[in-house]
Amino acid sequence: MITTGTASIRSRSHESQTMRDTLLLIGRVLLVVMFIKSGFDKFFSLEGTAAYIGSAGLPMPSVLAPLTAIAEFGLGLAILIGYQTRIAAFALAAFALLTIPFFHAYWNMTDQARMLNQIMAMKNVSLAGAFLLLAGAGAGRYSVDRS
Repeated sequence: MITTGTASIRSRSHESQTMRDTLLLIGRVLLVVMFIKSGFDKFFSLEGTAAYIGSAGLPMPSVLAPLTAIAEFGLGLAILIGYQTRIAAFALAAFALLTIPFFHAYWNMTDQARMLNQIMAMKNVSLAGAFLLLAGAGAGRYSVDRS
């Protein structure tokens, strides 16, 4: 069988698109598994979550605890299935960054607490970067959005 140049280019383009969509799907799953699990766990420990939020000096911890559970679980699930992915990715990027000054303020800590919380803060910065990349790229073909 003789392949024309145009057919060959189309084939490579299709393979490239399939690879992109597959990697976006795998990336979405890996990126949100932590948020889905964390949000799910918070639903069964709202009192403990509220106490932790309160210990950070945030107002209305009993209101913020279920909202946090809903945000982590719901937005994580939205990204997992690829529904309103860009909006959910922006929201989780903001969420990851907003937690830093309240829960990982390593600049106010010393010794091991400083080191651990600096790592956690940098992890959140990296997560925010990954969510922004996802917001820019879209969910891919294997999603509800099909973007």
